[in-house]
Amino acid sequence: MSLEKEGNVLVFKKGGETLRIEAWGKNALRVRATMQREFTDRDWALSEKPEKSEPKIEFFEVEYSGDGFGACKNTHASITNGRVKAEISYAGILSFYRDDKLILREYYRSYGGTLSKESRCLKTINREWKGIIGGTGHSLNLKFEANDGEKIFGMGQYQQSYMDLKGCILELAQRNSQISVPFMVSSLGYGLLWNNPAVGSVTFGRNYTEWIARSTKQMDYWITADEDPKAILNNYTAVTGRAPLYPENLMGLWQCKLRYRTQDEVLEVARAYKKEGIKIDQIVIDFFHWTLQGDWKFDTKYWPDPKAMVDELHSMGIKVIVSVWPSVDRKSENFYPMMDRGLLIKTERGAAQTYDYQGDCVEIDVFNEETRKYVWEVCKKNYYDYGIDGFWLDNSEPDYGVYDFENYRYCDGPALEISNMYPQMYSRVFYDEMKNLKDGTVVNLLRCAWAGSQKYGNVVWSGDVPSTFEAFYDQLQCGLNMGLAGIPWWTTDIGGFMTDDVNDPDFRQLLIRWYQFAVYSAVLRMHGDRGPYNIPALDDRDFGGGYLHTGQPNELWSYGEDNYRIMKKYYDIRIEMHDYIKSLYDEAHENGSPLIRTMFYEFPKDETCWDLRDQYMFGSKYLCAPIFKLNEFEREVYLPAGKWKLTSTGEVFDGGRRVTVAAPIDYMPVFERI
Repeated sequence: MSLEKEGNVLVFKKGGETLRIEAWGKNALRVRATMQREFTDRDWALSEKPEKSEPKIEFFEVEYSGDGFGACKNTHASITNGRVKAEISYAGILSFYRDDKLILREYYRSYGGTLSKESRCLKTINREWKGIIGGTGHSLNLKFEANDGEKIFGMGQYQQSYMDLKGCILELAQRNSQISVPFMVSSLGYGLLWNNPAVGSVTFGRNYTEWIARSTKQMDYWITADEDPKAILNNYTAVTGRAPLYPENLMGLWQCKLRYRTQDEVLEVARAYKKEGIKIDQIVIDFFHWTLQGDWKFDTKYWPDPKAMVDELHSMGIKVIVSVWPSVDRKSENFYPMMDRGLLIKTERGAAQTYDYQGDCVEIDVFNEETRKYVWEVCKKNYYDYGIDGFWLDNSEPDYGVYDFENYRYCDGPALEISNMYPQMYSRVFYDEMKNLKDGTVVNLLRCAWAGSQKYGNVVWSGDVPSTFEAFYDQLQCGLNMGLAGIPWWTTDIGGFMTDDVNDPDFRQLLIRWYQFAVYSAVLRMHGDRGPYNIPALDDRDFGGGYLHTGQPNELWSYGEDNYRIMKKYYDIRIEMHDYIKSLYDEAHENGSPLIRTMFYEFPKDETCWDLRDQYMFGSKYLCAPIFKLNEFEREVYLPAGKWKLTSTGEVFDGGRRVTVAAPIDYMPVFERI
């Protein structure tokens, strides 16, 4: 065993493991360990240069008598950077402190602990490495002691009703509507980034916390301690990156449906909005406007002059975004050139197939720089050069036909080791090129993200979720935790994605409630797959844009005059809030704050706010209370201390209590902080 100071780094070695602890940004430490000879040079999510720190490293003796062999003294050490301190025992057990108060300690139940209670016969150790047979990596199991009463938030997006993740098991893997962004915020005043893109899991149990990487070459996590969640998020985004300045001309309505099948349909919708006097900021062209997956071009039968279409839309002040999938059909003109050059994902066993929706497909290997260049050049020629403003990067997890991650391999390594970073690398196919060509901020739409994705111009939406009130409630939990994980540009499909019957009055009520929520969120975007599917196909070809089904109309006026009146009313509210919404986007750029915020983000000293999950703050000014049940026309709202004005009546309420307010179908309760 050795424990020594190497410059400003504390280094521990024992049993073939090397562990490094170093200052990394404000009030923060980075902790790495490996069983390899050397550490890798990958910083993963820690892409920003940290502010310079001068940590204090100290060594001290601790008397220990818990192993049954008499008393002895052993050398321990600590490293302090601002408000956070790590102590390491002679056995390699780490403890973390915020202002000298214990907040986190590794879980150890074997001989040789630093405290007598940790000297047990269970042979459970804090960092368990198991070599992968036949491979160069290890599986890693890292355990921490559980803290009674602790609440845990962040970690990205999981389709569940729990905002507080204490007691939850989370898969660290990307799936359609599941987004692993492994940064947690604790009610004890710290945040922890699991800086590892390996597939695995985390369990925030009552008895211990357990982080698992199924294949990795090193442990890497980053921890910060500070005053409140806002300060913690500020520290986190300082080292992982912040969202760029969001364009003012995209803060209004985005219009979309599954799917506009021709350029005439797109233009007809745009002209109708103009006639109605409603400005749409962006119109979205969804999937299968192409010939084949992987051709990445318009089907000229239905899109004969894309440039003329884009030019007319631009003349109306409308931006245009087009769907691009990472899947390449074997019949695509790009399949064999890409396969021959090794630009597609490889399988470990069996046939080369990774995706099977509407074709026999293999998806692109975005970890390969040559792949990124190839795809961009095709998309630039077939889309960007026509004036297309942005890209809808759907299926960006990627959406495998079967999520057997052990069967896939990228040029940088096995999917088990790095797959969670795929959506970020996919976004960089476009961002890295567009930022040098585009006049202004790059804004693309993605279905997935990872830690640090916020800096690459990504609007992230919550995926293909059901059109139910239960799913609507879950999306609020998703959005609030995504914001705490550092992703401020987040949105949903208004009304959910999967609708059986747009004429069902229950669905229309859900749509209105969801739309009201969306007005008070980062991006207002109409989208969804609207049944029934009784619209005939355009042709009977088995390729191109004509054969696949389309959903029912999804414009604001598509759901009856009464609902149109409500949506137009809320559209006007959105436009009136333009300057305020801009200030929220600016704040996200400056300090990482999300646009939709948990109540405790704004009121961290109010204990009640740490338990609220059915209301939220839109910035610091508006308290929003969505309606999550069918035929519910009033609801209870908790008001923190202060004065609050109900926007429907102008009535002013004293805070520090719960109130019940009316919520007719044309109103979502919103209180203005005064």
